[in-house]
Amino acid sequence: MAPTPDRRPRAGLPRRLSRTVATVRTLAPVAAQTARLGVEGALARVRPGAAAPAGDGPAAAVELPAPAGVADYARQVSASRALAATPEAVVDLVADLDRAHEWLTLHLAWRGERPARIETGAEFTQQIKLMDIPAQARWRVERADAEGFALRGTGPMGITVGLWCTIAPAPGGCVVRLDGALDGSPVKGPVGLTAVRSVEVALTDSLAALADLLEDAGGPARLRVADEPVLHAASGRLLDPSTPVVVGVGQVVERTPDLAHPVEPVELAVRALRAAAADAGSTLGEGLLANADLVYAVPSASWVYPDQAGAVAALVGAEGASTVQTSPYGGDGAQLSVNDAAQQVVDGRAHVVLISGAEAGATVSALQRDGRQPAWDRQPDDAAPDRVIGIDRPANNEAETSVGLSAPIFVYALLESALRGACGLSVEKHRARIADLWSRNSEVAAGNPFAWDRTARTAEEIATPTPANRWVSDPYTKLMCANFTVDLGAAVIVTSVAAAQAAGIAQEKWVFLHAGASATDEWFVSERADLTRSPAITAAASAALGHAGITAADLGPVDLYSCFPAAVQLGAEALGLPWDDASRPLSVTGGLTSAGGPGNNYGLHAVSSLVPLLRERPTEYGLSSSLGWYATKHALGIYAATPPAQRFAHLKPAFDRPPARPARTELEGTAVVEAITVPYRRTGAAEAVIVSAITDDGARVLLRRESPEDVALLTGTDVLRRRIALTDGVLTLVGGARSKRVDLPPPPPAPLRTERRGEDGEILLITLDRPHVRNAVDRPMALALERAVDDAEADPTVRVIVLTGADGTFCAGMDLAGAHRGEVPVTDRRGPLGLTAEPPVKPTIAAVEGAALAGGFELALCADLVVAAEDAIFGLPEAKRGLLAAAGGLWRTAVRLPRPVALELALVADPLPAARLHELGLVNRVVPTGGALDAALDLAARIAANAPLSVSVGKQIVDTAPTWSLAEGFERQSEMASPVVLSDDAREGVAAFAEKRAPRWTGR
Repeated sequence: MAPTPDRRPRAGLPRRLSRTVATVRTLAPVAAQTARLGVEGALARVRPGAAAPAGDGPAAAVELPAPAGVADYARQVSASRALAATPEAVVDLVADLDRAHEWLTLHLAWRGERPARIETGAEFTQQIKLMDIPAQARWRVERADAEGFALRGTGPMGITVGLWCTIAPAPGGCVVRLDGALDGSPVKGPVGLTAVRSVEVALTDSLAALADLLEDAGGPARLRVADEPVLHAASGRLLDPSTPVVVGVGQVVERTPDLAHPVEPVELAVRALRAAAADAGSTLGEGLLANADLVYAVPSASWVYPDQAGAVAALVGAEGASTVQTSPYGGDGAQLSVNDAAQQVVDGRAHVVLISGAEAGATVSALQRDGRQPAWDRQPDDAAPDRVIGIDRPANNEAETSVGLSAPIFVYALLESALRGACGLSVEKHRARIADLWSRNSEVAAGNPFAWDRTARTAEEIATPTPANRWVSDPYTKLMCANFTVDLGAAVIVTSVAAAQAAGIAQEKWVFLHAGASATDEWFVSERADLTRSPAITAAASAALGHAGITAADLGPVDLYSCFPAAVQLGAEALGLPWDDASRPLSVTGGLTSAGGPGNNYGLHAVSSLVPLLRERPTEYGLSSSLGWYATKHALGIYAATPPAQRFAHLKPAFDRPPARPARTELEGTAVVEAITVPYRRTGAAEAVIVSAITDDGARVLLRRESPEDVALLTGTDVLRRRIALTDGVLTLVGGARSKRVDLPPPPPAPLRTERRGEDGEILLITLDRPHVRNAVDRPMALALERAVDDAEADPTVRVIVLTGADGTFCAGMDLAGAHRGEVPVTDRRGPLGLTAEPPVKPTIAAVEGAALAGGFELALCADLVVAAEDAIFGLPEAKRGLLAAAGGLWRTAVRLPRPVALELALVADPLPAARLHELGLVNRVVPTGGALDAALDLAARIAANAPLSVSVGKQIVDTAPTWSLAEGFERQSEMASPVVLSDDAREGVAAFAEKRAPRWTGR
């Protein structure tokens, strides 16, 4: 394989998309251009009569004057370009309104009837982009002849608009000049400056698109996408052009490694993409791949590529695409990529997206047996994708590592034991059930042409250990474990429906993405409240199913991630699906044992197998789930061949997380056995017994026992849900072999609670809940606070955060006793107290009862608004203890309070009452004692009732305005405000006011 070009990260939109007629463009190009211009330079470019910059070649030799009428407008811009085409060819193209979407990047859609060509005197209505926001223009053609055209019209809010195309012969072809102009009250202010710059960018891009169309550049055909509703024939519905669909899927299996010409993972990925292009049946053929705007890669585990997506993009001719890669480890990456890709399409950032992944583990193993190493592509050390998605953290904590729980096979075997303990079955009965589940998967694999092992096996064959099916970690034999030694590749092509139609892909091939969701459980298994439940899958499934408007009972084909039987049971329980019902398969591939467990990429095989089934069953919904590490990070998607009822969304739900358990490796007294597993050597001998037991205070103790006596004790009797004791190093079963099962002790109380409030759950209430220490922040609370805020920030349905304290106290600050033990409440990202280094971006209200002292005051200072009870007090008493309020307290009080007051708080270190801080503007509301939370929730509801874009951008402007100079103030404000002023929500707000009804915000 040839070395791939150096591909360093690029900012903004894909290069290919910036040169084609993308439907919706963000304000990034305008902002970038604005940043490069000084204020004076900017004014010069839009001053009436300013000369347009000359182009290269003939453009420099033939300078076209501004057309008549341009000077009548307050704001004007132009762009010129030499084209290697005849004037007649240019006129023929630009006058053809059926082809406007191919070159005019201002164009979005037509409204009502229109002529086929631009002709003098004609009138028509067009939806155009101003600052990349849809706006309606009503045009009248003043002139249309051999030298171009002149259009004048009206736009929104009394704006008048003009568009001219002037064409003149030049050596080697012609010169084309485009002029755009705006007038009216809205564009004479600062907003007009930004609007006219967006027009200038569009004119330049339009000329580039003309050049692409008229000049033979060679290579694959360029896809030209119209941003107009698409009629879905089967349903009769008009679809938003940015509706995402899976149009092609491809899989590759190489069961016999070719050691003469070892095939590396990216080659398998490219083969899969070509198969997906063939499956799509586009009129572009494999040229569809070269038209990609985004290329995703699920990273290979058998050979590491710093920029695998870049390598794949180069091989399929999509060098101009932006590249995305998932985190290095995690089976959630495949579905996460599909979700992210679909969201990029919905947001107008891409029309064609390629997603692929592959493993060559079987080839690597064969080469190693032959005494060789792969001689595959090595990219430069600084090669990197443009973006990395997903979570990358150490998989294990110290307690897990110390007992040998450092590989999936041991952890999932432990989870399996906990599941058996919860249902109360004997070892034999439970093993028979999971073997039957895996037997049914093998039958699915037998009918899957892309499965690695197409052998149908009986439950007895799977459950019985033999030399060919050895014990791995009780209760799992080899035939219950994921098989990573495979050579497999899979790929999915996601497009907008507008691109699918433009590419000539038959609608019978379209499978719609209805919803996607992702979430994470408690990261370290040993700290989870319950090993038999996945709150994250439950939350993600609830969010996705709810968005799709269905329930689990409505699902047709389902593929639950199946690395080990425990994973399927966790997913089925979270979805409410039976996992032992032979009539209800939970895999469409055969699972990671039979179909193959290709590193991180199994999920793309699941989607690639699901899509053809849904094409055949257009009335059914399908679901595919992926997970990473130890059922830690999760992603799922809902698909159907029928269009969705509402726009696709990649959901990241905030949910109430159960309290974490402390993890220990020393047992004092007794504990209840929650789970055990026995790792085996390849000889079949037991290596040890790993025990998870719960102490009476709710902590989890992990023990590794290796003595023959302990192995015999723990395996000779079913010890699940029975008490054990460890005294002087001797392990005993309390009550002997006839001891009774007991319930597991609950986890310790959570240091923090979250709750969704509001009519639609738009408010996340976070309650600090350690009343016995006046809600002082220890490290577990800091970690929980950071995670709760992260959840709220990721979930678009959360509009406002309210932070309060339990039992009449807000927060007494840092837990000094915990800090003295070395448990400092500082988190990796949000810093001290889990919040102060990076406060929430979303509007946040502190509801303060009682004391907000030291770190408690610093937390309140991170809020945007403060509601306080009349007896609440605020202070920074650190100086009394030889400390400083270094978590932002001194800095934020200095910024938000008069200097004498800030100094009084810092030097005297006595608290101030809420009434005094209300006078100074730090506290927004003072309410009767006991009423702070209700008042804060009322304030939050009033914020949530407003337009999301207005709230978000308004907060950004207020937060950043103090850093602006006088010269840049209006310019920066107009740049940020313009998308809001011309948004869908702005039009909805005006319409709702006129129609005397409540507005229906969309956030667009």
